[in-house]
Amino acid sequence: MQNFKLFVELTRLNRPIGYMLLFWPCLWGLTIAYDFNYDLEIYYFYSFLFLMGSILMRSAGCIVNDIIDKNFDRKVERTKDRPIASNKISVNLAIIYSIGLCGLAFLVLINFNKFTIIMALLSMPLAFTYPLMKRFTYWPQLFLGITFNYGLVLAWISINNSINIVPLIFYFGAIFWTLGYDTIYGYQDIKDDEIIGVKSTSIKFKNNPKKFISLCYILFFISLILVGFLMNFKFSYYISLIITFFHLGFYQIKNLKISDPHMCLIKFKSNNLLGFFVFINILIGKIF
Repeated sequence: MQNFKLFVELTRLNRPIGYMLLFWPCLWGLTIAYDFNYDLEIYYFYSFLFLMGSILMRSAGCIVNDIIDKNFDRKVERTKDRPIASNKISVNLAIIYSIGLCGLAFLVLINFNKFTIIMALLSMPLAFTYPLMKRFTYWPQLFLGITFNYGLVLAWISINNSINIVPLIFYFGAIFWTLGYDTIYGYQDIKDDEIIGVKSTSIKFKNNPKKFISLCYILFFISLILVGFLMNFKFSYYISLIITFFHLGFYQIKNLKISDPHMCLIKFKSNNLLGFFVFINILIGKIF
C-alpha cells in the first residue's frame, strides 16, 4: 500500500486537474469533428480512449518531469517532498514506471487510424523535452501549450483521417489558453524560481501579469469564434460563449492576486470548469 501511495503521488493521479486539462482539448477536437447524425458508439469509445491516453501520458510526463527537475524540486517548498526529490522512489524505478505507462498508452493509441498513430508518435520528443525548457527560455508555458493541446488535432484526425484549417485554428487558440492558465499556476513558486534561476512567463511578466494573461485569453476566445464561423455553428453557440467569456475575463483575471499562491491555485484549477464550458459550447453549436 505504501508503494501504491508513492506511485499515485509520483504520477499525480490524486490530482485530476492535470490529466483533465490534457483531456479537454481532445474532447473538443473529437466533438467538432464528429457527425452526430451517426451512431454515437464510436464517439463514446474514442472519448474513453482519449481520457485513458490523457491519464497515462500525463502520468508518464510527471515522472519524467520529476526525474529531470529533482534537484530543483528539492529547493522549492511546494515540491521538496515529491517522491523522487525526497528519495522515496529511485530514479531507476521511476524510469521503469514511465516506460510501463508509455507502453499502456501505446496500446490505447493503436486503436486509432494510421495517420493518428504517426502524428501522435511524432509529438513524443516534444512531450518529454518540455521540462528542460525552463532552463533555457522564459517561455516554457508556450511549449507546454503546444504539447498539452496536441490531442485536439489528433482527435480531429482520428475521425476525419485528414487535417484542415479548423482544428489548426482551434489548436493555436488553445495553446494561448494553456499559456495563460499555466502562467497563473507559476505564480505559486515565483519566489523560489527566481532564487534557483528557473525561467517562466510568470517571472517575465510579473510586472504586468493581467495584461499578458488577458491577451492570451483574448486570442483563445477569438479562436472559439472563428471555429464557430468555419463550422457553421448555430447562433446559439455564440450566445453560449458569453459564459466562457465571463469565466475567462472576470472570474480568472479581474480579482487575480499573484502574491496569493492559494488564489492562483484556485484560479488555475477553475480551468477544468472552463474546459467543460467550451465542450458544452461546441455541443450547443452542433446540436441545438
